Amino acid sequence: MMPEIPQTMHAACVDALGPADSINYERLPVPQLGPTDVLVAVEAVTANPVDTFVRSGAYPTPTPFPFVIGRDLVGTVAASGAGVVGFAVGDLVWCNSLGHDGRQGSFAQYAAVPADRLYHVPDGVDPVQMVGVAHMAATAWLGLFRHARLGLGDTVYIGGGAGNVGDAAVRLAAAAGAQVIASASGAGLERAQSAGAAIVVDYRDPDMVEQVRSAAPGGLDVHWDTSGHHDLDAAVGLMARGGRILLTAAGPQTRVPLPVSATYTHDVTLIGFAISNATVTDLAAAAAVLNWSLARGALTARIADTMTLAQAAEAHHRLENGGVSGRLILKP
Repeated sequence: MMPEIPQTMHAACVDALGPADSINYERLPVPQLGPTDVLVAVEAVTANPVDTFVRSGAYPTPTPFPFVIGRDLVGTVAASGAGVVGFAVGDLVWCNSLGHDGRQGSFAQYAAVPADRLYHVPDGVDPVQMVGVAHMAATAWLGLFRHARLGLGDTVYIGGGAGNVGDAAVRLAAAAGAQVIASASGAGLERAQSAGAAIVVDYRDPDMVEQVRSAAPGGLDVHWDTSGHHDLDAAVGLMARGGRILLTAAGPQTRVPLPVSATYTHDVTLIGFAISNATVTDLAAAAAVLNWSLARGALTARIADTMTLAQAAEAHHRLENGGVSGRLILKP
């Protein structure tokens, strides 16, 4: 029996780009479906730092107003367009690429998701864990394997190895047979080690760079500071010939010195990467790895708090003010 779908829904949205206080929780029409769209009854979403960049205008992208915020969701299929195959009403599904490039976001009771951006939740996987890892682990996999070309036996440094993306990167890199060196601090040191890092260093230690150098005497094949604190002078000096430095998580005003001579004479490559630019093919490849890993307990999300969609503005404030350790989950 087909579920009854209402004409309106509650959603967290903005009428113009601006601060977190501009987020409204209001009634909007339930999205209309195109022939290749799936209507998802949302069960949970997560708040990501990139969501705050889009909402504020720091990350320019088309935002049709009123614009529903948010990237990720987990929920059940409520209806689908005539051209959709592979999804049935009641299926538990997830997505991590809404709220960008003109697509409305996920922070609503219902969301219209292009079928090629929607994936099934594996049997036995906790939906909250699924949505909790959807963005961070896909970012980690795409960064390491699609962009930095991490290979078996490579040595990789993960800065911020106890953070959301960092933790996923450590787990995925270690599972792929790489030698992982991670930086963290405090309780994060033990978390990074338990995630699979062979060597863990304290980023507050003034000798950290030398500790990394000692741990990788042949140089790093891949360097990724997921925390956004980029020290390219130090990074280039740690690289093996032909090494790759992945650049992400930097604010729009970030400027850092680059030792050009040491970079080009050692064939070091700087690679900029944003998951927002990933193709549907790459996102689907990442989704397959995430589903496989979650089904085997190899990926986990650390949940900082569970909130309601009506608290979306508060969630954005918390992300922008820092100090959130783990994932913020919001439910309708």
